[in-house]
Amino acid sequence: MERERLLSHTTGTDRVLAARILDQAELSLKRAAPVETDFLDPHEQEVAKDLLHFVPEVKFLVFGGYRKAERQRLVLAPSFYLTESIEPPLTFFSIKALAGKSEEAAFGHRDVLGSLLGLGLKREKIGDILITTDEAQIIVAAEIGEFVLAHLERVGAVRVKVDPIDPEQLNTPPERIKEIKTTVASLRLDAVAGLGFGMSRTKMAREIKAEKVKVNWRSTTDPDYQVKVGDVLSIKGRGRVVVAETTGLSKKGRIGIILKKLI
Repeated sequence: MERERLLSHTTGTDRVLAARILDQAELSLKRAAPVETDFLDPHEQEVAKDLLHFVPEVKFLVFGGYRKAERQRLVLAPSFYLTESIEPPLTFFSIKALAGKSEEAAFGHRDVLGSLLGLGLKREKIGDILITTDEAQIIVAAEIGEFVLAHLERVGAVRVKVDPIDPEQLNTPPERIKEIKTTVASLRLDAVAGLGFGMSRTKMAREIKAEKVKVNWRSTTDPDYQVKVGDVLSIKGRGRVVVAETTGLSKKGRIGIILKKLI
C-alpha cells in the first residue's frame, strides 16, 4: 500500500480523513478481519470510497440503516474475506416522551442530538436522527448502544423512554422534491443557491460569506464559486438543492438550469 502516493492528492481535513481510512485499512489487513469507520457524511464517504478504489487489497461495505441514510459507516475487510458474515455495526432506538400527550414530540432533531452529545458521545458515533409526530428514532454505532440505553433519560426538559427497535421499524421520511426550471447569467453559487432557496442574490452572498451555505456538505465562503451538475447545496434548517441539469443557452445568452429542492 503506497501510503504517501495515495495521500498526495488530498489536502486539509480530507487528508486527515484519508490518513485515518488508510490506518483502518492497514489494521483490517493486519487482523485479517473487518474494521469499522465512524459515521461519515456524504462528502467524507466520497473521499473514502475514492481512496479505497486504489487499495485493491481491501473491500468495503456501507451501512447507514436505510437506503437513503445520509450518515453512513464503512466496514473495511481484506479482499478475501466473506462479506456475507459481516453484520451492520449499527443499533437502532425509539425515543418517546414519558409524560402525557401534551409533551409528545416536544423535541426535534437538534434537541435529540444535543442530548446525545451532552452524554459525552462524539458526533461521529451518531448516525441519522428521524423525527415523527410521536417519537424520535436514532441510529448509532453498535459499540455505544448499551451506553445510550442506560443513560439517555431526557431530551431537553422532556423525560423519555428509550427502546431498541429493528431497522425495519424505522419511519424513513418520504422524499419530497420540488423541481425548479429557470435561467441564470452564470453558475455562480450565490445566483444558483439564491434561486433554489428563494432568496435574493445579495442576501445569499451574505449567507455564503457567513459560512451558512455548504456545497456537497463542505462550507464555502466564496459567492463566486462555480457550481456544476450534481452538486448538492444546503443551508441548515432549509433543506437541500441539487443542481440536476443544465439545458443550454437561451437566446439572451442565459444558462438554462434545472434544480431539485428536497423539502
